[in-house]
Parts: sequence; C-alpha cells; structure tokens
Amino acid sequence: MTTDNRATIWKLRTRTLRLGSQPLMMGIVNVTPDSFSDAGQFFDRQAAVEHALRLGEQGADVLDVGGESTRPYSHSVPAEQEAARVLPVIAGIVLKWPNAIVSVDTSKADVARAAIELGVEIVNDVTGLTGDPAMIAVVKETGVGVCVMHMQGTPQTMQDKPAYEDVVAEVKEYLRQRRDALVAAGIAHERICLDPGIGFGKTHEHNITLMAQAGEFHELGCPLLYGHSRKAFIGKLIGDKEADRTAGTIGGALALADQGVQILRVHDVLAVRQALAVFGACGGKTAGTFG
Repeated sequence: MTTDNRATIWKLRTRTLRLGSQPLMMGIVNVTPDSFSDAGQFFDRQAAVEHALRLGEQGADVLDVGGESTRPYSHSVPAEQEAARVLPVIAGIVLKWPNAIVSVDTSKADVARAAIELGVEIVNDVTGLTGDPAMIAVVKETGVGVCVMHMQGTPQTMQDKPAYEDVVAEVKEYLRQRRDALVAAGIAHERICLDPGIGFGKTHEHNITLMAQAGEFHELGCPLLYGHSRKAFIGKLIGDKEADRTAGTIGGALALADQGVQILRVHDVLAVRQALAVFGACGGKTAGTFG
C-alpha cells in the first residue's frame, strides 16, 4: 500500500529546491566519448558548455554533468581523467550562468570535492555513496544535496541476469537502508534524494514495474529522481530498438508525473517540459494534485 509521504523540498549546498506542481527537469550533460545515447557529441568542452546552457534555456532546473559512462559493460576511468573532463565544463557553465544549479554525476570523492569547489550544489552518485569510502565525508562536510541510486552489481556486471523476488520491495529497502545510513553519518534527511536506478541491474520487466509503481517510493519521504530517458526498455516496449526514443521518454515522464515523482533526469528537456505543461493544463494529474 502506497503511503503519500512526498517530500516538498530538497536542500542543496546553498539553495533549496521547492518541489511543486510538476516534476523538475534535470538536464543531462555527458562529457564522455562513450555514453549510450549521445556518445562523444558533447565531449568537447565548448560543445558541452553550450549544450548545458541550451538545456537551461529550454527549462532545465538542474544541469547534471558527468565524465564517466555508466552504460552496461562500461569501464571506470581514473579520477584524474574524469576530473579533466568535467571540471572545465562545470567552470564554464558557472562562468556563463552564475545562477545555474549544477550537479556532478560521479562516484569519486576527489572529483566531487573539486566540483563542489567550483560551485556544484548536488552530487549524483550511481553507487549510492558506497563506491568511494571518502564520499560520505565529502557530502557531509560540504552540505551538498545528494542523489542516492540503486544498482544491482556494477556497470560491468549489472546486466548479467539481474534477478529479484520483488523488485519494488527490494529496491525500496535498499534505498531505505542507504537513506538511514547517511542520516546516521550526519547527512540531513532533507539533503537526500532517491533514485530507483532505471536500467541499472534490471531487466526490461523490472524497469517497467519500477516505473509503473513509482508512487510506492514516496513512503521513504525523500524527493524521487527517475532517469528513464532514452533507456533500452523504451525500444523494447515500442518494438524497435533502433527507433528514436524521445516519444517513449515523454510517455514515461507523464506516467511518472502522474505518480508525483519530483525530478526527471532527461536528455530532451524542452520536449518533456512542453508535454508536461500540456498534460497538466488539460487535466493530467501532476505532483501537486497527487493523492
């Protein structure tokens, strides 16, 4: 049974996000040569900064900058290499858009700390702050907002026959335990956001179930972030793995908005934002009316 305990704020390092009538948009800025969706397209620093600013113009509330691919069977890169990719981009964004809310997508404490020194407000860690023993201390000391994601295995192993008895219950329990561990370590509950990890150690059926039952995760009392954008399960659902997945991403976004999910991490910010605006105006149930 779903408990409507939805979070209404997410406290960041110097800002507070108000979680209102529609999901906030987290725009994806991949600074990698091997991302599953836009591999190499924004690997150049200037191209990445321009892309980030364009996402901001299209309505992104947060810009999530990452320098290491976490697609299935990808390999980790050294912290120095990851930092060399993301730090110049973050610096460029902050220089040209001082009020931007920037997130760094990393599981390495050294990269996170350097990014925070440039003005980053959020650490988005796909390992749930388990990948680097120093990450919890960095988050606690700097007071950033943190996004904790569920992943079964690692990017190198996560798609090798992922299995669950009850995917929603098990993912929820993992996120509950990580939330409680971080609070016990001194990180304020209000700074924690939770991500069920669509595509990270899940089959297509697991992903669809986690999307369809997103409302169950409000029980945890933290903002919910979903990153379903352009994921493979969309191609599976529409029967064409090679098709453009923008329309499928929008369909998923509407379903998540209907269940009160507060933050959507997407590539196509403008298309999703426009769809949500029409959806809400025409009577669609959004976060503000959920329950």
